[in-house]
Amino acid sequence: MSLPSELSDRTLGKILARFPVTLDADRALTSPMSPAPVGNIRTWRGDGPVVKVVNVSLVVPPIGLDSHMIFAFTDPASGVPHFTLDSVANGENYAFHLDLIPRIDLATSLSYLDEVYEPLTPLFQEVSARPGLSPAHLTPRQYALMSPWMLVSRATAAAFESIGDAVDAYLGHWAGLAENGVKAEGTAERDAAHRALLFSPEIDPVWQQTVRLLGEEQSESVRLALVSN
Repeated sequence: MSLPSELSDRTLGKILARFPVTLDADRALTSPMSPAPVGNIRTWRGDGPVVKVVNVSLVVPPIGLDSHMIFAFTDPASGVPHFTLDSVANGENYAFHLDLIPRIDLATSLSYLDEVYEPLTPLFQEVSARPGLSPAHLTPRQYALMSPWMLVSRATAAAFESIGDAVDAYLGHWAGLAENGVKAEGTAERDAAHRALLFSPEIDPVWQQTVRLLGEEQSESVRLALVSN
């Protein structure tokens, strides 16, 4: 098992063990590049506090791609952030993306910042300074849609192996928020608008790559699985 798949599988297993969600769909993803499936998309649904979990894996050895993405979505009207982890290898190069996606305007919500994100600050600062990490290629628009506590980097193999503790800590903090709730409430309207931008092909160039790999129809089906519940 590869380092990205191991990290993703372990994290996904913890989410599924902790929250009452049921597998709703498990579909293979195909590509002109390979006679065999190049990945799969799985979706779980629940009544709360986690209402949807989406796992997308793409493994294409001819192009060196080994990519695993998890999104765990909370209730659209909740203030509890969504959880996300991306773990990727491209040949000998590794990358990861870990965040709790905010549900309200952070610039006007100091109490939300203190409750939801400030406990992560020491870990965020420590991980950001670890050797073997280098900046990811994200645009300012992409950064604007995530939280300032997002951990996103390219990594050496050794640095990638070392981030498991950070993933566990972010996941554990998020799970506690999901189970106990937060004082602030979000809105379904804001969540829908945010997710439309978060998974917009205009903003995130990964969708251009996905179209080339999977074709327009399959790529769009994956995107839509993430856009709404």
